[in-house]
Amino acid sequence: MLPEFDLSGRVAIVTGGGSGIGRATALLLAERGADVAIVGRRIEKLEKTAAEIRALGRKALCVTADVRQADQAGPLVEQVVAAFGRIDILVNNAGGAHGHVSLARMDPAKWDRDVQLNLSAAMYVSQAALPHLKASKGNVVNVSSLAGVHGTKGVAAYSAAKSGVQMLTRVAASEWGPLGIRVNCVAPGMTATEAAREGWEKSGFDALAACKVFPLRRYGETREVAQMIVFFASDAASYITGETVAVGGGPQLGGMIETDE
Repeated sequence: MLPEFDLSGRVAIVTGGGSGIGRATALLLAERGADVAIVGRRIEKLEKTAAEIRALGRKALCVTADVRQADQAGPLVEQVVAAFGRIDILVNNAGGAHGHVSLARMDPAKWDRDVQLNLSAAMYVSQAALPHLKASKGNVVNVSSLAGVHGTKGVAAYSAAKSGVQMLTRVAASEWGPLGIRVNCVAPGMTATEAAREGWEKSGFDALAACKVFPLRRYGETREVAQMIVFFASDAASYITGETVAVGGGPQLGGMIETDE
């Protein structure tokens, strides 16, 4: 392993770490040498991921918390510090869209729920972790979405909140850079998480057919997104802050003209 990618001796928090991109990120962080605290509401999923982390020879901590609630951010951070003594990396991964509905029929309560989960939670946990990240000269990686870059019909709250995550990243990077803290963002595209695969199967959605308009002609795997997150968390990205990188197979590329290649 190149030394810039080695995370030995560091402590990471991954919200939404029990499944999907969060699980893949937690495991890759552990592979690179970090001890990992995984946060979520379902202890069963957390414990399964924690067992996989320990099998890699690293320490794992399960923290049950609802990151949508501001008053739970401080206690979850302090629980991690009590167990590990420090925080070097925060991955704000918790998120998701609660169904599809047109903006004209959007229930304000559902709007608030999506914004709290996909945007406010990242602010709550980042703010709570700030003193410890300042002490360690650590970094934050926020997880947005290509929906937050281009917008997606039927998930207005999710799209708007994920767009907000990108601006939160830029402002936090600007304000916290003088403290030695880097803040970056990853925007995944169509990714085959467990939940996504289940949804595709239930609805009969042909994901591969939908990907034919992407330059790479396929959906992404969770580990492919995790690789970008862990890159940002490592010293290999030591002079990068305030950036959002899409990991989506290039759906934002293309045009109206077909070619022979």
